[in-house]
Amino acid sequence: MKSVFDPIHPGMPLAQSAAYASATLGLQGPITFSLETLQSFSAALLAMAGTARDASPECLLHDALQLLRSVVPFRSAWWGECSDGHGGVPPRNWLHGRINLQAGFAQEWNDLSVKDVFASNSMRSCGTVVRVSGHEDPVPEITEFSRRHDLFHAMALTCELPGSGTLFFVSLYRSETSPAFSDMDSALFAEFCVHLLGHWRTRVQDLLGASAALTANGFGLADGCGDLLYLGDSLGAAIHKQYPDWSGSRLPRALAEAQRQLPCSLALGARRLTLQPCGQLTILSLDRGHRPAGLPPRERTAAMLYSRGHSYKEIARLLDLSPATVRTYLRSAYLQLGVRNKIELGNALGA
Repeated sequence: MKSVFDPIHPGMPLAQSAAYASATLGLQGPITFSLETLQSFSAALLAMAGTARDASPECLLHDALQLLRSVVPFRSAWWGECSDGHGGVPPRNWLHGRINLQAGFAQEWNDLSVKDVFASNSMRSCGTVVRVSGHEDPVPEITEFSRRHDLFHAMALTCELPGSGTLFFVSLYRSETSPAFSDMDSALFAEFCVHLLGHWRTRVQDLLGASAALTANGFGLADGCGDLLYLGDSLGAAIHKQYPDWSGSRLPRALAEAQRQLPCSLALGARRLTLQPCGQLTILSLDRGHRPAGLPPRERTAAMLYSRGHSYKEIARLLDLSPATVRTYLRSAYLQLGVRNKIELGNALGA
């Protein structure tokens, strides 16, 4: 399989991206886009903005990539968060979504991750579109994996999630009977992913709270079924250490069942994991190795939400409490933890 690298930097205007790609790839001239293509791409971006505003968080990425499909056709897709294998730990997919791929795809990849040169190239080249064509690979297991899932043409883009300890990726695939991904496909794909990642980060940040944002790798976000929408690296590692057979993307059964008793706090090895309601979703937060004494779970949850930027009214709505009760909980938390402001409160809670 021959790989192609397209250094099309996210955030670069589309016309500039096309010219940059042409120069870097040694093409004779800039990539040209027909008016119809540009109109279709513009329509997809506008539709994605609406999707980002109205769709449920768990459907945002899936629905957005279906919009991309009308501009850059593909047979199947895979996206999510992964780690790049630092510290001698093999690369690992922590959570994912998929279109036209089998349910066990991510776990199969985890078992082969150290042998997947294409994925390694993408993770080492953040912000660069990487393409490859062909099933044959020097590693027989990769060849078999590629054939089994019909991954003849592949195109991927990986980006860093600052502070989370993980990487965000999107991979598209075509069958052998389809044409390879072109330079134009790469340029459109790169630009689309810039908007996609921006919308997704904003949505997750809003849910976690202003102070948590995506800068803490001890946080997670799951829906009512336990399917993960966001996961920080240290939380993923702690869950995997406690549940070695955990394959990612969905919480282990014990943690998923704990969602029935929100808010709650439970042991995760030597650490404590707090689960808090956030509308129809659940925020998971891993402490920093200590547990503040004397705070009941419901009081601790109110304090955690307040430390992350939620107002009294928002906390009251999320926890089905009165604003007066929330004030009482927070006053008690401040006294018991010996803190004077929201920053100190967050530090004391390990937020």
